[in-house]
Amino acid sequence: MLPLSVCIIAKNEEAHIGECLRRLAPYGFEIVLTDTGSTDRTLAVAEKYTNRIFHFDWCDDFSAARNFCMEKASHDRILSLDCDEWIEELDAPALLRCMKHHTDAVGRILIRSRFTKDGRTSYEQTRVSRLADRRQFFFTGAIHEQLSSRHTPGLPNPVYDAPVTILHVGYDLSDDVMQEKCRRNIALLTAELAAQGPDPYLYCQLGMTYRRLGENEKACESFDAGLSLDVDPSLDYVRTMVESYGYTLLDLKRNREALGLASLYDAFAVRADFVFLMGLIYMNNGLFEEALAEFQKSTTMTEFSVEGVNTYLAFYNMGVILECTGRVEEARKAYKKCGSYAPALVRLEALS
Repeated sequence: MLPLSVCIIAKNEEAHIGECLRRLAPYGFEIVLTDTGSTDRTLAVAEKYTNRIFHFDWCDDFSAARNFCMEKASHDRILSLDCDEWIEELDAPALLRCMKHHTDAVGRILIRSRFTKDGRTSYEQTRVSRLADRRQFFFTGAIHEQLSSRHTPGLPNPVYDAPVTILHVGYDLSDDVMQEKCRRNIALLTAELAAQGPDPYLYCQLGMTYRRLGENEKACESFDAGLSLDVDPSLDYVRTMVESYGYTLLDLKRNREALGLASLYDAFAVRADFVFLMGLIYMNNGLFEEALAEFQKSTTMTEFSVEGVNTYLAFYNMGVILECTGRVEEARKAYKKCGSYAPALVRLEALS
């Protein structure tokens, strides 16, 4: 057995856990499952893949459950996953080399979240800290938990990018289930803010949760609160918070206010998402040449979070602007660069 334990917490995950464990099985890692009160077939499915199954009395604290699970592992090097997170790519030898070399650092895995809306599937990706030596790190935070150092608490963790890519399918939920999950998360986030005081990461997660519910005024208030604190523009969650704030302002038709994000350009135009967002902001304010420049720039960038912001979505918006300003031939060229993106195909047919 390879000297790595995969630690998973679960509750009523029969829809996801089978695929999660099936994809893990070929790697030979120890699988440790902590169940927090399943009443469905979660345990029956899990027993086909591991005998390292433990029970934890749920106490509204995800970190407590994750730390309990890590304590039950046979190995010190831990990869923490959820049941709705499935291995897409994993280079086991390279992963173990990384962990041996970076014993005092946290490994970030690439998580690709899948969304399906109106029959169209899209993806967002971000790097999340999930690999650690339990002798050096443990989880903190009741929800949207983070790894913290046992020896230098309060200081940023040194990190490295691990050769692991995960498909997250947890957002492919019915509206009722998503509503219930979001309401639970809001209650936990609000309680944690009340207990520990203002925290930009918690405000970011609160704003994101309100956005999923379509409650954009509350989302905007949460992002405002988070961005009013001292934040580090190099952190992924801060970039996501700024970008989500911009989209929320556009959703609320506060287009002129959204233009204020231009003041953050130098700090945040390091990935295509922010540049694409600025294109949308300029577009919504009738600044079409500025919008074209931003969309064009986004297509030259390789770092991104949301699929399409540096490819077909950018070219499509360029096509819309070019078509609306009478540059039909240029619009056709932009639409053709969108590949199989359905809205672009519709416009190409209309212009033929």
